[in-house]
Amino acid sequence: MVVPAPGRYRPAMTTAGGMGRKVQQLDNDVQAIYEMLATIQATQTRQHNRLGEIATVQDGHTATLAEHTATLAEHGSKLDRIIALLERG
Repeated sequence: MVVPAPGRYRPAMTTAGGMGRKVQQLDNDVQAIYEMLATIQATQTRQHNRLGEIATVQDGHTATLAEHTATLAEHGSKLDRIIALLERG
C-alpha cells in the first residue's frame, strides 16, 4: 500500500505560529485589496467629475456650432438674393 506524501493529498501539519503568520498575511492581503479598491474608486470619481466638465464644455461647443450653422445659412440666403439681383441687372 502506498502512503501519499504529506501535503500532496492531505494537508501538512502546521504549527500554531505558522498558522498565525498565515492568518496575518491573509489579513494584510485583504487590507491591501481594500486600499487598492479605495484608490480605484478615488480615480473613478475624479474621472467621472472630469468627464462631467468635458461634457459641459462640449454642450457649449454644440450650441455655438448650431449658432454658426444658422448664421451661415442666413448668409447663404443673403448671397443668393444678391446674386439674383446682380443677374437681373
